[in-house]
Amino acid sequence: MTAAEIAALLDEHFGPAITGKKLDALDPFVVVDPAQLVAVSTFLRDDPRLKFEILNDISGVDYLETDPKKAPKAGFEPHLEVVYHLSSFTFPGRRFTLKVLLPRWKDDVTGQLPEVPTVSGVWTTADWHEREVYDLVGVRFLGHPNLVRILLNDDWVGHPLRKDYEYPLEYHGIRCR
Repeated sequence: MTAAEIAALLDEHFGPAITGKKLDALDPFVVVDPAQLVAVSTFLRDDPRLKFEILNDISGVDYLETDPKKAPKAGFEPHLEVVYHLSSFTFPGRRFTLKVLLPRWKDDVTGQLPEVPTVSGVWTTADWHEREVYDLVGVRFLGHPNLVRILLNDDWVGHPLRKDYEYPLEYHGIRCR
C-alpha cells in the first residue's frame, strides 16, 4: 500500500482531522489534529489493511527562527511539531509518519507547555519516547502514566532542545559553559 493510499484511507475515516499531508517527502506524512491523534493512531495500528504495530520513535521539533532578520523569510510561523515514525511487522518495509503541530506555548503564555494526548495506550514504546520529548522539547502528553523527566534531573529548568533555550552558567555549582 502506498503512502497516497494510506492517506486516502485516513481522509476517508477522519476527514477534517487530517489537516495536511506531504506524500512525496522522504518520509511521507500526514498532519493530524491533536484531538484525534489517539483515534488515528489506533486505526493505523488495528486496521487489517495497515497494521502499523511499531512506533519506531517520537521526535519533537522546534520551528523557531531566532534571528530577527531571517524570521520574516523563514516560511513558517513559530510552532512545535511532534513527529511519530511508524512501521509494520505484518507488512515488512511499510513505513509512515504522523505529525502533530502545536503552538510553542499553550494559550500563547510563555512557559505553559503545549499539550497533546499520549499514545502510550496504543504503542507501549511511546511511554519512553514521550518522556524524552517532554524532557528535552517541552511538550506535555496528557494521560501519560508517568510523565517525568527521563534524561535531565527533576530540578533542571527548561527544555534544552527549544531554540530559545538559555543554557545556565552553572548547575549545582558546576560550571556548564
